[in-house]
This record gives sequence, C-alpha cells and structure tokens, in this order.
Amino acid sequence: MPMPVPTKKPWQQRLHDVVYESNTTAGKAFDIALLILIFVSILIVMLDSVETWHRRYGAVFGSAEWAITFLFTVEYILRLICIKKPLRYVTSFLGIIDLLAIIPSYLSVFFSGATSLLVFRSLRLLRIFRIFKLTQFITEMQFLGTALRGSLKKISIFMSIVLMLVIILGSVMYLVEGRQNGFTSIPQSIYWAIVTITTVGYGDISPATPLGKLVASIIMLMGYGIIAVPTGIVTNEMVNAARNRKPHTEACPVCGRESHDADAVYCKYCGAKL
Repeated sequence: MPMPVPTKKPWQQRLHDVVYESNTTAGKAFDIALLILIFVSILIVMLDSVETWHRRYGAVFGSAEWAITFLFTVEYILRLICIKKPLRYVTSFLGIIDLLAIIPSYLSVFFSGATSLLVFRSLRLLRIFRIFKLTQFITEMQFLGTALRGSLKKISIFMSIVLMLVIILGSVMYLVEGRQNGFTSIPQSIYWAIVTITTVGYGDISPATPLGKLVASIIMLMGYGIIAVPTGIVTNEMVNAARNRKPHTEACPVCGRESHDADAVYCKYCGAKL
C-alpha cells in the first residue's frame, strides 16, 4: 500500500519547489546560486593553502569561509523543514554530502586543520546534473555501481591470478638478472614485474641480459591483455545492469530523494505519492 503524503502548508510547498525542484525559474536560480557558492568556497580553501596568500589575506579568507558556511547551514535547514520526513534526507547520499560540507568549519573551532576537509564541498557539484536536466548521469552512476558489485567476484579471482603471475615472473627475473643488474631481492623483482605488466614503466630498474629482455618483452605483451580483461568484465556487467527507462526529475515531497523512473507515481524510497 502506498504511504499517504501528509498535508503540507503552502509555504512549505513553495519552499520545496525552490529548494528541491529545478524545473522552475526560482528553483533553477537557487541551485545556480548554490553552485556559485560552492565554487567560491573551494577556491577560497585552495588559495588559503598557499602560504603567501594565507599570510596576506588569511583573515579575509576566514571571514568569507564562515559567511559561506552560514549560508550552507541555512540552506541545509531549509531542506529539512520543507519535507515531511527530514531523516530520510539526512541519511540519503546528497544529504550526507550536504552535511559534510558544513561540519568541517565547525570542527575547526575545536581541531586545527579541519578546514582542509572543506574540499568535500566539491562533491556537492553533483547537483549540476539535476539543474541542467542531466539526471541520466546519476542513473548511469547507479548502473556503474551495480556493474562493479556484480563483477567484484570475477575481478577478485582475476587479480589473484595476476598476483600469482607477478610473483612467479618477479622470481624468474631475480634468477635471470641477479643483484648486479638491480634486481636485488625477490620483492624488488616483483615490484618491477608489477610496474612492467601494468605498462607503467618507471625505468628505475631494467633488465640488462638478453634472456632478461626476452622475459621482459613477454611480460609487456601480456600486460596489454591483462589490462583489457577487467574492462571486459565490467562492461559485460554494465550491459546486464542497463535499463531503458529515463529517471523521473521530480524530487519526492516527503523524503526529498530523486532519480525515480519516468512512469513512477510513488516514491521508491518512502512510498509517498509524487
């Protein structure tokens, strides 16, 4: 049975349309202003980390950061009071991000250096997907998460095989090259095998003997195939997880969550009518 939506006061409904919805002029203006604040806040944190700028404008940066934190706190409170079940929003993904955006400033009062955590505010830029009607990107993120969970066991088995392979190949190179060519130990040789098989190639260790170069060439060629295998596994799981339904752009008036199916009538999280 769908859960009935508690009656909202008119001012709560108007506030909900501004804070949560982006299909109105006021809602879009609110979200764009919020994104500008996020960009400014991140810029302040980055500039304040530069010693010369900190010495010259540290007080200005601090005042501006507290002003932005105050605005974010007000915005967070508004999000809670315009929905009927604020706890559902608090425990949602975007709700946790919004909380992380304001906590570091208050923690800095008790713990020095906590302001560096303000870079978490960059995660709030995920709201840009909703503002410009690009909610399909969030849906694709959900598909990717499903694909990664589905392929975790296969990738774990594959990585175990790769681990055994680099141990064997590293041990072989230790025997072939020896200490005189930089392969001073089996762990050092395994490190070289990992760097080579992943095609990173730092060059700090390299084989010198003809046999060692032959083994290294084989490892390099194997590396291309090894890199392709996890990609194929995840891609196959993504195909299995794909759905041909577009997300619903309306936020739930009760819990504030989004990304519902296009034909959804009720919220899939709390059962309230959309």
